[in-house]
Formats: sequence, structure tokens, C-alpha cells
Amino acid sequence: MPDPQRLQTPSHTGPGRPIPAAVPLWVTLLTVVTAMFSIVTGDTAGKALSASGAHPFFVAWARFAMAALVLLPFSGLRRAELAQLFDWRILMRGALIAGVISSILTALRYAPMADVFGAFFIGPIISFILAAWLLGERITPLRCVLLGLGFSGVLLVVKPGFGAGPGMGFALLAGVFFGSFLVTTRWLAGSFRPRFLVISQLLAGSLLLAPLAFVVGAPAMTAWLWLLFAISAFGSALGNLLLAVANRHAPASVIAPLIYTQLLAATFLGWLAFGDWPDALSLTGLAVILASGILSLRLSRR
Repeated sequence: MPDPQRLQTPSHTGPGRPIPAAVPLWVTLLTVVTAMFSIVTGDTAGKALSASGAHPFFVAWARFAMAALVLLPFSGLRRAELAQLFDWRILMRGALIAGVISSILTALRYAPMADVFGAFFIGPIISFILAAWLLGERITPLRCVLLGLGFSGVLLVVKPGFGAGPGMGFALLAGVFFGSFLVTTRWLAGSFRPRFLVISQLLAGSLLLAPLAFVVGAPAMTAWLWLLFAISAFGSALGNLLLAVANRHAPASVIAPLIYTQLLAATFLGWLAFGDWPDALSLTGLAVILASGILSLRLSRR
């Protein structure tokens, strides 16, 4: 674990770069909501790929590799930035997002989308805690109450000790990775360009997941599978690009509650694509998590 005293939010965007101009809250809201729906669309395609016989590890690697190949010419990557691709902070961030994608795709193989994303929402709680500890961002007593409310909703979805399957375990692991990834993105957003952050995580994820993809092997490719792979890759890439942009203009305490809009996307797309609908207890938990996110957003706005 890096020294907490050194993980301070940068006050500049790099040598010679000015502080980004403040943007209205509604712009941040629209950016993050669009990012979340894009990411869930990619995960919906990933679940369809798993149902078609593709291994989650191969799907995760293909998502990173395809997006990296397509976006590399548009990344603005300069020769002077090549060495930064091997910066330990950049590699750590790439490893975290690789863990997110691999874990969430594995979870979706075993459980409905809404349930998986409900458990996944341990992530914003992890983000709040780490942002306070490592970045020095402020957490008030009221925010702690809202964190507890969100955690109770996660428990209603996961149902620990009441028949929770392996999918819920992988969803929780994905949430821990994602909360750490959010804080790492906030930490680095002032020091690196958004497009550099996106291409670096795609390249790092491709490299780290390649051995696992080689071991599990590729499915028999059809035109339908190629389309699903493309949707999975580009939905995730677009979502993470928008998330990196939002993190340049708002603290993690504002960004994290907006991540809850994934619940709406996961519930709707899970029902639309797979006919999955949460049971009564899970729906209650999802409603509690969503309420916690809305209240947290109102608190951040104040």
C-alpha cells in the first residue's frame, strides 16, 4: 500500500498545464450517467458472450485488446509519454480495472445482472473510505450514515449466508477493485490526460490478461460473436473515457454516488436482454442502494 501521506490530489494537470475550469454539476451528472450506461451495455454484451460459450477471461482480454487497437490512433499518445505507460501508478490502475472486468464478467456468468450490480455497489463505499484516507477528502457524519444505508442495501441483494452463490462473491470482489480504481483515477486525473489514462488502462489490461486468455482459449467465432465483442469493448472504453473526464472536474465524493445509476441500467438491460428480474428482497436492496446514492448526491450538491 502506498504511503497515504503521498497520495494527495494533484493541484495541477502536469507540468505547464493549468487547473481545469470548473463545470456545472449537471454536466458532471450527465457525463457520469452516460458513462455508466455505456459500461453496463458492454457488460450486457459480455454476459451474452459467456452464455454463448466464451470464457469470461477471454471476453475480458478481448474487450481490452479490441478497444486498445481501435482507440490507439485517436489517443494522442506521444513518444514522450511511452515511458509513462510503465509508471507503477499507471500499471496499478490497469491491474485494478482488469480485476474489475474479469470479476464482473465471471459474476454475470452465474447471476442476474441486477443482483450482480447490487453486490458490485460495495465499490462506492470502498471509494468513499479510500478517498478520505488516501486523498484527504472529507467525510461527514451524515455521509457515514448514507454509506451505512448503502451497505445495508448491498447486504439485502447479496443475502450472505442465505444461499448466495459464487456470482455474488465475484461481484463483491469486482466492487472492491472498482472502488480502488475510482480513487486511483481521481488521484491520477490531474497528472495525466484523460485519453492517456484510457489507453494506458486498455494496454495494461491487454497485457495482464493475455496469459489467462491464452490458457482458456477462444470460442468458435461467428459474425454475432464479433458484434458482441465489439459492443463489449467499445461500451466499456467509452464509459471509462467519460469517467476519466469527469474525474478531472469533480472529487471522488461527488463522482461515487453517481455510479449508482448503473443499477437502473443493469435492471433494465438485464430484463430486456435476458428476462431477468430481481426477487422482492433484491428489489428492496436495489431501492435502498439507489436512495443512498440520490441522498449522497444531494449532500454533495449542498
